[in-house]
Amino acid sequence: MIWHQNTIELAPASRGFHLVTDQILAQAPELTNCEVGLLHLFLQHTSASLAINENADPDVRGDLERHFNVMVPENAPHYEHTLEGPDDMPAHIKSVLIGPSLMIPVTHGQLALGTWQGIYLCEHRDNAGSRRVVATLQGRW
Repeated sequence: MIWHQNTIELAPASRGFHLVTDQILAQAPELTNCEVGLLHLFLQHTSASLAINENADPDVRGDLERHFNVMVPENAPHYEHTLEGPDDMPAHIKSVLIGPSLMIPVTHGQLALGTWQGIYLCEHRDNAGSRRVVATLQGRW
């Protein structure tokens, strides 16, 4: 059993749901050596999240963004944490709802994602910078 860990830097993204599968794969070349295993991805931020969803139709990403903005609005009168801007507290709530981590099976050196699945960076801030993801690979080479 082999363990490998590195930190992946995702490019800054606008607010919304973004496919980042290719960015992650480009910064995890050791994945191709893994015959069977698990890739754990952990986002080191509190105002963004990771998810797996539709990788083909970009309308899905837009619909998700619009839904979350209705479900978790800015400027709600009950928010106390408001010093960092109107998008900050909703970003924290969205991050809690979606979550900061994913566990993905690895088979024959590839992520065992379904045909229409991709990894999303769910960026919940209006002006976020780059995001760091700790990638931990456990498996048999």
